[in-house]
Amino acid sequence: MRKLLLAVVLLAASTAVTAEKQLFWGDTHLHTNNSFDAITIGNKSIGPAQAYRYARGLPVVHPYHGARVQIGTPLDFLVVSDHAEFLGLVRYVYEQGAPTDGLGPVDTLYAWLSSLAIRVGIDSRWGSLLFASRLPDAEDPKTAGERVAEQGLKLGGIAANPEISRKVWAEITAAADAYNTPGEFTAFIGWEWSSNGGGANLHRIVITDGDAASASQYLPYSFLDSSFPVDLWAWLDATSAGTGADFIAIPHNSNISKGYMFGTRSLRGNAFSDEYIAARSRWEKVVEVTQIKGDSETHPQLSPRDEFADFETFDFYIQRDESSYTVSAGDYIRSALRTGLALEAQQGENPYRFGLIGSSDAHSGLAGAEEDNFHGKFAADSIPANKQGLVDVSDRRTPRGWDMSASGLAAVWAEENTREALLAALKRREVYATTGPRIALQFFAGEAWPEDILDSASLYQDAVASGVPMGGVLEGRRSVSPEFFVIAERDARGANLDRIQIVKGWLDEDGQTREKVYDVAWSGERSPDAAGRLPPVGDSVDRASAGYQNSIGAPALRVRWQDPDFDPRQSAFYYVRVLQIPTPRHSLYDAVALELDSAEGYPDVIQERAYSSPIWYRP
Repeated sequence: MRKLLLAVVLLAASTAVTAEKQLFWGDTHLHTNNSFDAITIGNKSIGPAQAYRYARGLPVVHPYHGARVQIGTPLDFLVVSDHAEFLGLVRYVYEQGAPTDGLGPVDTLYAWLSSLAIRVGIDSRWGSLLFASRLPDAEDPKTAGERVAEQGLKLGGIAANPEISRKVWAEITAAADAYNTPGEFTAFIGWEWSSNGGGANLHRIVITDGDAASASQYLPYSFLDSSFPVDLWAWLDATSAGTGADFIAIPHNSNISKGYMFGTRSLRGNAFSDEYIAARSRWEKVVEVTQIKGDSETHPQLSPRDEFADFETFDFYIQRDESSYTVSAGDYIRSALRTGLALEAQQGENPYRFGLIGSSDAHSGLAGAEEDNFHGKFAADSIPANKQGLVDVSDRRTPRGWDMSASGLAAVWAEENTREALLAALKRREVYATTGPRIALQFFAGEAWPEDILDSASLYQDAVASGVPMGGVLEGRRSVSPEFFVIAERDARGANLDRIQIVKGWLDEDGQTREKVYDVAWSGERSPDAAGRLPPVGDSVDRASAGYQNSIGAPALRVRWQDPDFDPRQSAFYYVRVLQIPTPRHSLYDAVALELDSAEGYPDVIQERAYSSPIWYRP
């Protein structure tokens, strides 16, 4: 009932609620104290149960500073996605000590010393800060265990102890089942496969619609099993067939993948085979476009004509050595969508036909992405003082709390709030991303629609009768552009909207990919200039108080649009980008609290946004 009422509030002006689909909000990427990096950087107390309680709107005690904290608006679903690598082992040793049964005197002493080192490191005032500066961030899978050992985290051999691993996994899956309430709140079972070979982030979040009973038949696949995505996909094939459960794998932080996430060859250096494309297309239906470690839509170097391309840019690799950030087309979503068109022309299939979602990647166990209620990535950087920098690492440039983005959320159009329905929506790509605000968004493409379709009580039925929703494919050559329509409404508790844009990518007659951003609807009495650029919406943010006014912008925008540059011979994709008016960034809230003029040059304001999944046109 709460979900239906929320949907009605969000979409009242557009009558866009339909019997077939409802809008559900969630976070598919959250770490608890079962992740080795989460517990070593301040999260000793938030496990899966507390994470689900927080997501549902209940107050919890913050794991670092001990204050009562509560999410501003509860979520409809949550995936606790702890690292499969050393899953729960650091927490286990911290709480119970390394097991010594069957060990000789020397190994028993080593296990005891390992346990002591972990406890002292985690409990000491400076322990979490030390771990923050020297995280075990494997350059390749062969050195992962060595780097853990360097930090005193070699767990007396328990990293290979299946008994402990199964015990921890059973606790995680039992918590998910306990908090899963079909129709009211969905607690998914999932984990993170954290391949990071050579410092290139190739991580995937794995989610299943199965329950604890089906999950008891396997242990989460980790990069210690293999660092190659193709091996993960093969494992998903076999495990799905063996258990009857379905899965999805979601790439995240492609922005720091060193060009490998969306390359034109496999990680083993081979051309994409038909089998490779089929496996990737089966399991990787959506990707994270925005999260705490920055925005992965595009980059100014890749989209120089896009005035909004430089948004929450994160230029820190996950590795120990100093390494300057290099922009690559293989790192960003828009470029990957373009690459997919080119590969499809060459091989007949598109490996990069994916939908877009956002999620947080918080390691505090506290889900959601609220700019004025942001608890940081790690528990230890949750207070304003620590966001200025946990430690001074003189040998390399390291990210601060203010480099992180208070982002994002996954929005899902599904028939009901259940594991099966939500996963099915993810797999058909009827989903979208926001950077935190709950901007209600619908996007369709088709033809021969009624003139009053935007005001129709049967909008969804009318739209899909001769068209497709976001995530769909329009096939078959036509003489004129398909008609697109977009309905966007502000977060009921948030800021007005600036504009709706449609981003197009296409394959030209020479086989080259192109892109263009169209302003298709906007607030106020603005008009594009001679160059076609729309003037800024304005800025109502009060820097002294970290407040803003909805005196500019519009509460809702809607548009019917056809592509003025449409060529029926050219394959293309279209996705929607909705921009809010400027609002205070979390760095400004902290600066005001610290009585600073600014957060040391970090942005005071942000234009939060939503990204729809694309719609593809295939002649």
